[in-house]
Amino acid sequence: MRPSLDIIIVNWNAGGGLGACLCSIRAAHRDSLELKRVVVVDNASSDGSAENLHFADLSLSLLKNTDNRGFAAGCNQGARDSSADYLLFLNPDVRVLADSLQAPIQLMEQSRNSEVGICGIQLLDEEGNVSQSCSRFPTAASLLSQMLGLDRLFPNQFKGHFLGQWDHLKAKQVDQVMGAFFLVRHALFESLGGFDERFFVYFEDLDFSYRARQAGWQSYHLATAQAYHKGGGCSEQAKAKRLYYSLSSRILYSFKHFGGVAASAALLGTIVMEPFSRLALAVSHKSFEEMQETMRAYLMLWRSVPSLLKTHSQSVKHTGPSPQPVQFGGD
Repeated sequence: MRPSLDIIIVNWNAGGGLGACLCSIRAAHRDSLELKRVVVVDNASSDGSAENLHFADLSLSLLKNTDNRGFAAGCNQGARDSSADYLLFLNPDVRVLADSLQAPIQLMEQSRNSEVGICGIQLLDEEGNVSQSCSRFPTAASLLSQMLGLDRLFPNQFKGHFLGQWDHLKAKQVDQVMGAFFLVRHALFESLGGFDERFFVYFEDLDFSYRARQAGWQSYHLATAQAYHKGGGCSEQAKAKRLYYSLSSRILYSFKHFGGVAASAALLGTIVMEPFSRLALAVSHKSFEEMQETMRAYLMLWRSVPSLLKTHSQSVKHTGPSPQPVQFGGD
């Protein structure tokens, strides 16, 4: 029997990207697998990108939310009730190529790769250049170097989050593959309870990969299959909120996976030290817009610190759901 696959795409104002993504899925080779469903979860888009999606040869399901539930929650929503062997979480700004679907599943079906629970493929930008799509698990020390900009000033001494000094031209085991193309064994996804919905967007794939590693699974980068990835995606439309969610998710990740002292240091570094290094970077770029967006992001972050700490506290005590996050679309 052929292995089966469900594809989940979380959409928010992706414009024509979503339609192009679905068209590319139609054209991809699927002889060695059964594509059971393509599920589009639309997080209250206002640009019409989720309208008139008619693809007769795709088993397409459209789930429309009345508000923006976030990426992690949208992925979990799309994966619910799946009976497929594999789940592919795909960004709407990705266009798959001929072997993008078959090749990673064929790799994971091999008995020697039975411990590979997550697989990503080589991602190309619009010019065909190989993107940095794999990263390492952060530590409190590596986060501190990023906050101070040391990974950019002295890349040989201070390693950044992404594997920037590796050309991504060879297949190998990595800590994390980018969530833009995130192929997961369904059994693993179920055993971990899906993505942690406290991460509205960003770090949910990192958190999942880390929990998978703790459970004995591997993440693998397959360099012999490619897909185009625009980068930035839906979040490109809201730069200040993109930075805000990245920083707030980093704080949540730190409190979830670091000890109390290290997590507190990460919090203080993020809200006290890093604003100055980011503003200095904006000044060096001579970008007044970047300075404005940075300050807007930090104003949101400073206001949200009590709710972030409350979210962590509720998780530890198991007393109920986390607070409603700031919505990603609009002001």
